[in-house]
Amino acid sequence: MAAMSELPLLHLQGSPYRQGLQHGRRLRHQIASNVEIYRSRMTTSGLSEEGLIERSKRYLGTFTREDAAYRAIMDGIAEGSGQAILDIALLNARYELLYSAWSEFGRPTAESIRSECTAFGGAEGVFEGSGVQIGQNWDWFTGVEGALLQWKHGDTTVLGFTEAGVAGAKIGINSSGIGLCVNGLGASADDWKIDSVPFHLRAWRILQSTSLQGAIGHAVAPRPACSANFFVGSAESGVATVETSPLGSRVIYQAGTEPLVHANHFRAPEALGVHQSWLESGRVSTYHRCERMETLLQKETAPVTAERLHAAMRDHDGGPIAICRHPVETDPVELQTHTALAVHLELDSKRFNYTWGPPCEAEFTTVGL
Repeated sequence: MAAMSELPLLHLQGSPYRQGLQHGRRLRHQIASNVEIYRSRMTTSGLSEEGLIERSKRYLGTFTREDAAYRAIMDGIAEGSGQAILDIALLNARYELLYSAWSEFGRPTAESIRSECTAFGGAEGVFEGSGVQIGQNWDWFTGVEGALLQWKHGDTTVLGFTEAGVAGAKIGINSSGIGLCVNGLGASADDWKIDSVPFHLRAWRILQSTSLQGAIGHAVAPRPACSANFFVGSAESGVATVETSPLGSRVIYQAGTEPLVHANHFRAPEALGVHQSWLESGRVSTYHRCERMETLLQKETAPVTAERLHAAMRDHDGGPIAICRHPVETDPVELQTHTALAVHLELDSKRFNYTWGPPCEAEFTTVGL
C-alpha cells in the first residue's frame, strides 16, 4: 500500500474570527472547490437556485442567532477565502440542505448512493492497547476537499477533521479525552424549516466538551431539523452512540467487550417512531456494513488488535456496498461516492490515525494531540 496524500493540518490561533481568517486563507482553493461541488450536488438533488439562496439565507440567520463565536468563524472563513458569506453558510448547513432535499425530492438514484459511514468503538478491553477507542469510515462524494484543524477552547485543545469551509470539526478528539464520529441518518420527519442547532454546530460543541454527558447533551438538545447519529467516546466514561431525529433522541451505551457499531439506519426506529422512507428503495448497504463490521470485530477473542481493526476497515465484502467503498464507474460523476476518510481515534493516548481516501490504498498516518 502506498502512502496517499496527507491532509493539511492547520493550527488555528486567536479569536474565532482570526481562526476563520486563517482557515479561509490557507484553504482558499479547496473552499472554492467545495462551494462548486455542493452547489452542484444540491441542484442535482432537486433544489432550484432560488430555493438554495432562500435556504442558505435562513441558515445564515440560524447560525447568527444560535452561536456568535461560530458565526464569527464563518465570517473569517468568508473573508479569508474570498467567498460570499451565503456560500459559507451553504457549506456549514450542507448537512441539513442535502439530507432534507433527499427526504423532500427523493434520494439520488445511483446505486452507489446507499448512504454513508460505518462507525465503531469500545471501552477498555474491547481493543488492544490502552483504553477507549472509536473510529469510522467516512463515505462521501468524491472530490470533496478536507483538512485537519487544531485549536484551543478555554483549556481544551481540539484536533479534528473538517471539510474545507466548514467551521470547527465533525470527527476528532480533544485533550479532555472526548472523541467524536458521525453517521448520516434520514427520517421522513426531517424538515430543514425546523429552527434548531445545525449538525455542524453541534459537532463543534461536542468536540469542545469536557465530559461524555456534556457531549451527549449537545447531541440531543434541542430537537434537530434533520436526523443524525453522533458516536461519542470518553477516555474516562466509555462510549455511546446518540441517535437524534425531529421525533426524539436515543442514547445507546457500549457495554461489556462487544464493540458498538453504527451505520446509517436507526437501530430501533420503532423506539422513536421514525419512518426511514429513503431505505425502502432496496438500499441495503447500511445493513450490510453494520452487520459485516460487527462480524469482523467479533469473530475472534477480544481484544481486537489494530491490525484486525484496520483490516475490517479495508474490507471489500459486498463490492459496491462494502465497508471500504470505491466509486462505481458507471454512476454519474456527480453521484459517485467512496470512503473519503478512514479514522481510528485512541482517546487515552490522544492519537488521531487516518487515511485520506480508501484505507485499502494507504497506511494510516498518525497525528498526536
